Order: sequence, then structure tokens, then C-alpha cells
Amino acid sequence: MYEIWLGLNIMFELALTVLPWLLGALAVWIALVAAALLRGRARWRSTLPASVMMGATIAALGLWFVPLMTKSSIYEMGYWVDWANLIGLSLAVGGVAFAFVWPLLATVACPDGAAPSCGASR
Repeated sequence: MYEIWLGLNIMFELALTVLPWLLGALAVWIALVAAALLRGRARWRSTLPASVMMGATIAALGLWFVPLMTKSSIYEMGYWVDWANLIGLSLAVGGVAFAFVWPLLATVACPDGAAPSCGASR
């Protein structure tokens, strides 16, 4: 039980160190979603597979980059809680990437049947 409590405290302390960045990122995300919703022709369904793929790729890369960002290394991971935290943080990074990429792609996606340049219909 101590390891779980320690892991939660570590997550809380990490979140406190980046709180202004989290609030700024939330404001940017709200603006992206609002822009996609106000556009009216956002392509949510057609851009979902590409967004999921980008989020999954970034989550996989997070397994290597999260320890670097926290000034740690894979070699210091001794407990199962350490591995659970690493996997959880990597999935969270991938989820955040997905949350930003999906409205962005939905907003800038070409309408169905449009030319690749989005200039004219086929």
C-alpha cells in the first residue's frame, strides 16, 4: 500500500510543477475544440484513425522519453509501481496528444470528395 501512496504523491508533485503549463494547454485545447465545432463541417469520424495512430505512436515514444523528462532512467525502475507509473504517464501523454491532434485534424481536413489540395471537387 505504501508504494501506491508514494506513486500518487509523485504524480501530484509532478502535476504541481507544471500547473501553469497544464492550464495553458487546457485553454489551447478548448480553443481547438471550439474552432472545430464552430466550423460546422469538421470531419471528426474520418480523422479519428489518424488521430488514434498519432496518439498511440506518441504513447509508445513516451516509454523512452518520460524517464528522460523526469531526470530518471529505465535502470532505476525497481518496483512494479515504478513501471505502472511509467506506463500510466506514457498513456497519458499519448492521450493528451490524441486530444490535441483530433480537433486540429478535424478542423483542417478536406471535405469528402475534395481534391487533395482542397481547392476544388473532383
